[in-house]
Amino acid sequence: MSWTDKIPQAARAYLEINRLDEVECVIADLPGIARGKAVPATKWEKQQFFHLPNSIFFQTITGDWGEAAGPDGFLEPDMILKPDLSTATAAPWAADGTLQVIHDAFDQKGRPVGCAPRNVLRRVCDLYKAQGWTPVVAPEMEFYLVGRNIDPAKAIEPMMGRTGRLAAGRQAYSMSAVDDYGPVIDDIYEYAEIQGIEIDGITQEGGAGQLEINLRHGDPVKLADEVFFFKRLIREAALKHDCFATFMAKPIEGEPGSAMHVHHSVVEAKGRNLFTGPQGGETDAFFNFIGGLQEHMPSVIAMFAPYVNSYRRYVRDHAAPINLEWGRDNRTTGIRIPISDPSARRIENRLAGMDCNPYLCIAASLACGYLGMMNEIRPDKRWTGDAYESDDEIPQGLYAALDLFDEAEEMHSVLGEEFARVYSIVKRAEYNEFLQVISPWEREHLLLNV
Repeated sequence: MSWTDKIPQAARAYLEINRLDEVECVIADLPGIARGKAVPATKWEKQQFFHLPNSIFFQTITGDWGEAAGPDGFLEPDMILKPDLSTATAAPWAADGTLQVIHDAFDQKGRPVGCAPRNVLRRVCDLYKAQGWTPVVAPEMEFYLVGRNIDPAKAIEPMMGRTGRLAAGRQAYSMSAVDDYGPVIDDIYEYAEIQGIEIDGITQEGGAGQLEINLRHGDPVKLADEVFFFKRLIREAALKHDCFATFMAKPIEGEPGSAMHVHHSVVEAKGRNLFTGPQGGETDAFFNFIGGLQEHMPSVIAMFAPYVNSYRRYVRDHAAPINLEWGRDNRTTGIRIPISDPSARRIENRLAGMDCNPYLCIAASLACGYLGMMNEIRPDKRWTGDAYESDDEIPQGLYAALDLFDEAEEMHSVLGEEFARVYSIVKRAEYNEFLQVISPWEREHLLLNV
């Protein structure tokens, strides 16, 4: 059997009309950046794996390194990266025929590398499977289309629309606003179709140039792969039209932040939604999952909000929940129960920012629900009003969030001790890098006044 028989239909269709020139062997690092190698197609067909140093998981978003190598020191031993052919997909923006293939990381003894984000998510899903459960997720991706910004000292501005004016904010769900940057959206649709990724819908959000893409529900690893691919797809579509796509949690001052809301449900072996009972009512598993989110989400906020900028999104009365309340069809709560048929009953986590690593975000959210179900945690009373009037219940900065993460031993046992150790070290190194930078606010208000 040829390897081409093992790849998805969309990838095979792409190869029918494009001569394969190159294969991009990719893996997500802790920030979610695609690392790997580009391999000529003739070499790809002869190899079953390739190597990269394990230090790619010790790298910060700036390219510096956290001291996370362990007791043996910074030796950078090679990992063995094996392709998951089910992830093969086209890179339709490439000049020549190119496939992208996500790889899984193993050490030289064949064990999954504990700090590889895709392995972390797989570990959590395996815990569900050991109980006879199958988790199902559906992510919502918010992002901004902005003008080209080549000077980091300059404020980010919305992209220029077809009218010749900057994209306007406060136009949520406006079809005219979506049409304003229609050529970019057309290419997003086209690239997604070529890659075999199904989009559930695109809407204009409340920010200037802010859009939301919803993906169909499905397997957590597959959906995380799609978000991983989608970020690159959207960036490429934007660059083609002389603008940038950004997934920063808060790119523009005074505009809403960008979230990655995650919808969850859990099904048992026969396909029944565990959140719904035989008569259509809500089950103990449903309430326990909510209880787990309420109990454990503070300890994983550092994975939902992984950068200093992430916490600028958590602003009271500004389109991002800052609480752990749960409510029915209530977008002011951190945990929302959408309107649905009993068979499609699900729980929405509204706290994560779009700057998250999708593998780690989904893993952390599912881990909270898993602990709630295993420990039979009951949630607080349902919130019925404006939850912005409730108490702030999440850490308001990255360092405080990392302190909570470090103390969460039960969560470490779910996500993996090695991952928890490496993640904390790398994120603290990143925070220390940030502290070395003097901001315009400091120069404006402190230079001559203190």
